[in-house]
Amino acid sequence: MKLLVTGAAGFIGSTYVRLVGDEHEVVVLDKLTYAGRRENLPEDIDLVVGAIEDPAVVREAMEGCDAVVNFAAESHVDRSIDDQDAFARTHVVGTGVRLDAARELGIGRYLQVSTDEVYGSIESDSFTETSPLDPSSPYSATKVAGDLLVSAHVHTYGIEASIVRGSNNYGPRQYPEKLIPLMVLNAIHGDSLPVYGDGRQVRNWLFAEDFCRGIHTVLMNGRSGEVYNVGGPDECENIEVVKRVIELTGANESLIEYVKDRPGHDRRYSLASDKLRNELGWEAQVHFAEGLECTVQWYRDNEDWWGPIRSGEYREYYEKQYGKALG
Repeated sequence: MKLLVTGAAGFIGSTYVRLVGDEHEVVVLDKLTYAGRRENLPEDIDLVVGAIEDPAVVREAMEGCDAVVNFAAESHVDRSIDDQDAFARTHVVGTGVRLDAARELGIGRYLQVSTDEVYGSIESDSFTETSPLDPSSPYSATKVAGDLLVSAHVHTYGIEASIVRGSNNYGPRQYPEKLIPLMVLNAIHGDSLPVYGDGRQVRNWLFAEDFCRGIHTVLMNGRSGEVYNVGGPDECENIEVVKRVIELTGANESLIEYVKDRPGHDRRYSLASDKLRNELGWEAQVHFAEGLECTVQWYRDNEDWWGPIRSGEYREYYEKQYGKALG
């Protein structure tokens, strides 16, 4: 197959391209914003640089493809709280542009990569694909809108499309505004480890390669019009994640600094993956302890990847977000 993978220069998208690139011909469309980096991709990849809300760019990149896998997203909740406009353009306008192009060009399959955050928070048990959508932030609200556009195009125009919703991903090449790489790099440098609120928010951790295997399984074998949850095998409180990072890096717990909680911070996410497991045979292969150890080691070994980030725009963002400069 020839695949158009949008947003593939980011963390999860680049993991997917590396996973399937030997099996399929891949075209990448990415705007290369702050978290989308050319160096995340294989050197020989066919890369189109452009905005996913630009119909001409999208149509040109999509021409001749058999399927579209959409990873394009503004993914950091904190940034959506400060400025929701970019999230609406990417998640809503961009999704509509891609769906229109897919329909007009007769693309055989469209896969929307979404998030567990569309369901909101859950005190016990786990969300299923039929759980109500209850987004809590501009990030998750605009992701819901994109998902609903996909469903609407299936029902109105008859396109072949599915949605996958993943739990909290982690792994190599994740931009360090997110919890795990933020804590790893700060711990390595002896910077404080900022923990929101009491740190007892619970997340369902999913290694990025496991998520990408689930995504590809749905692309190849999933039913059109269906949603599939892809949940991680382990749940863990954020503060416990931070303490495990401290152990793996040899840092000191005195670096932990509790900071003002994020507005509207969801307390717990949890996804049930029974549908994907029972219908299509997917299973997570990497448990959190193993995946976290591998991830920490990757950041230790790849200063050439994260060094330019910590010396650039990210420093200004960090100081604005946490009220202190990186060391």
